Amino acid sequence: MTIPEQTAPVGLEGPIRAALSRVIDPEIRKPITELDMVGTVAVDAEGVASVVIKLTILGCPAADTIERDVRVAVSSVPGVARAEIQVTIMTRDERAALTEKLRGGRSKSIQFGPDSLTRIYAITSGKGGVGKSTITANLAVALAAKGFTVGLVDADVFGFSIPGILGVPGAQPTQIDGMILPPVAHGVKVISIGMFLDPSAGRAGTAVSWRGPMLHRTIQQFLTDVYFGDLDILLIDLPPGTGDVAISLGQLLPQAEVLVVTTPQPAAAEVAERSGIVARQTGQRVVGVIENMSGLPQPDGSVLELFGSGGGQLVAARLSEGANAPVPVLASIPLSVPLRVGGDAGVPIVLSEPDDPAAVGIVAVADQLAARGRDLAGRRLGFSVR
Repeated sequence: MTIPEQTAPVGLEGPIRAALSRVIDPEIRKPITELDMVGTVAVDAEGVASVVIKLTILGCPAADTIERDVRVAVSSVPGVARAEIQVTIMTRDERAALTEKLRGGRSKSIQFGPDSLTRIYAITSGKGGVGKSTITANLAVALAAKGFTVGLVDADVFGFSIPGILGVPGAQPTQIDGMILPPVAHGVKVISIGMFLDPSAGRAGTAVSWRGPMLHRTIQQFLTDVYFGDLDILLIDLPPGTGDVAISLGQLLPQAEVLVVTTPQPAAAEVAERSGIVARQTGQRVVGVIENMSGLPQPDGSVLELFGSGGGQLVAARLSEGANAPVPVLASIPLSVPLRVGGDAGVPIVLSEPDDPAAVGIVAVADQLAARGRDLAGRRLGFSVR
């Protein structure tokens, strides 16, 4: 299709571009006008508006969504009889300019440096099987539902499960000139090593067997090359234990705060305590304990304590020793069949069954984190007084 040479009549191109400024790129989460994705705007004598849209790459997964939203936006402008949309691809120079704009002119470095206003929470546990990833995924979705911009890094490289829990097991990031755009699930920008593995390899080909240096580089790349934008909160799902990834994260993000997940079982609590101790050794601060699987509610109102009781309080008490402030138990999350079902189906329980006791407990943790806000103490705010 050839774009008419005639420019839009006076008073019409402005409203069209204003309407397009409300079209948000679903991956980058910014207006397409701000991303320089809008090219020529022209209107003929019959009121047919012809608009050129420049996608970032060939095969952009958001192409259909963007074209649809552009058509709707242009058609809504009074005076436009019909919208004709031409979809093209950015040139190499245009893509380079876009990535430079998104990075804010900074060189490739960790986005969440010491001056970042993003609250960073690393969720850890001493052992596997305590529901840490399920809690983390639902917590991220609950925070996003409250209007926060939320990112989630699945740093459990060997046991990655976040994409499946969030319902995007086959999602693949878009890559633009070395910049990685994370998929969005339920309002959460999420990245996981599982998104980079070859799906054609089958289940046997999805195992990761790496040593320390490779693990460190992977976490560093997640924090450097993945474009999260301006986040309010970043959650990091750590692997269980006190191994290489936990130590690397402490080196890369010493300002991160730590949430420890445990079950009520005393043996599990003792192991969970160690993960909090390692976090402190790298300079991070433990800000709370979440006790998961605290009991199974019975029809008669009683609670069956399958994994014992008191583990959360035990971890919190021990981690409070020698700390500048007491470490609280943020919530006790009961055993829940819907929570398990939601994790298997990729439907977070905080959205599907918000009245379930487990969902209520997770939302209570989200409320406490939301109330903490962004920490401005000791941060450079980017302006000066003259």
